[in-house]
Amino acid sequence: MSMSVKQAAVVGTYLIKQKIKGNKRFALTLMLEPLFRCNLACGGCGKIQHPVEVLRRHLTPEECFAAADECGAPVVAIPGGEPLLHPQIDEIVRGLVARKKFVYLCTNAIRLKESLHKFKPSDYFSFSVHLDGIREVHDKAVARAGVFDVAVEGIKAAKAAGFRVTTNTTIFNDAKPAEVQEFFDFATTLGVDGMMISPGYPYDKAPDQEHFLHREQTKAVFKEIFAPYRAGTKKWNFNASPLFLDFLMGEKDYDCTPWGMPSYSLFGWQKPCYLLGEGYTKTYKELIETTDWSKYGQASGNPKCTDCMVHCGYEPTAAEDAMRPGNIIRSAGAVFSGN
Repeated sequence: MSMSVKQAAVVGTYLIKQKIKGNKRFALTLMLEPLFRCNLACGGCGKIQHPVEVLRRHLTPEECFAAADECGAPVVAIPGGEPLLHPQIDEIVRGLVARKKFVYLCTNAIRLKESLHKFKPSDYFSFSVHLDGIREVHDKAVARAGVFDVAVEGIKAAKAAGFRVTTNTTIFNDAKPAEVQEFFDFATTLGVDGMMISPGYPYDKAPDQEHFLHREQTKAVFKEIFAPYRAGTKKWNFNASPLFLDFLMGEKDYDCTPWGMPSYSLFGWQKPCYLLGEGYTKTYKELIETTDWSKYGQASGNPKCTDCMVHCGYEPTAAEDAMRPGNIIRSAGAVFSGN
């Protein structure tokens, strides 16, 4: 697991404090979307389907800081859109790092190399580069030839400049396990600080609705993908809890904790989660207190949640489970071993 010892200690302490306070619903990671504008039109993402007047807007640094302060999450992920298109993204990152938030700037890396001078390496900051597989697979997923090579050059430049870099990979139903394993091998040679992997979720606005995984497909595909890793023949470094990986393979049965990764954007706090848009609230407190959480997650019977096994719903569940006595040693071992 790529989480640093410092981040693991901070997150673990945060979880313990929430338990002591008796808080049942709290944010672990803030999904902060400062803009929806992007320089790609990926088939599995519907963000750029927003009207032009929305795509031209972006959150101010002050709005971003207020959201981070309000929810109190120790980790902030900055997706989009493409965050590097935001004219003040460097100011946003600096402000969040100054607040001792562990920041993951999610980028397609098209503008990464030319943007590195805006940022400073820090234990609290990582670039999370979107790569959906080997060259042919990734370029097809983002609908543009050559993007894979540009992203790889960006990763190499960022690592050479001393930055932490992780990758973010979405798996669809046409994924070939051998090719995914080949990609993990390649990413490892780049020296990335961890790889996040998650099954795709069918956004209502996504142009491609044919390639999302159903739950049983997810378990079968991930079991095959992770087979050499579980056998110890591959030493891949994942940016995820080992318990979440167990869940993807069907070895653990979790329910979703959608409040664990709340989403804040131009419209406010998204109900109920990053993946489902069923309205917005003005405050985080309102999101927590007015959302009927019993209507979401696999156990709810909500058809929109039936096939979802995405990290933003289940990684918080795995993180809480990691604090149980029987799982602490394994989770700690993953931090120190990098696996």
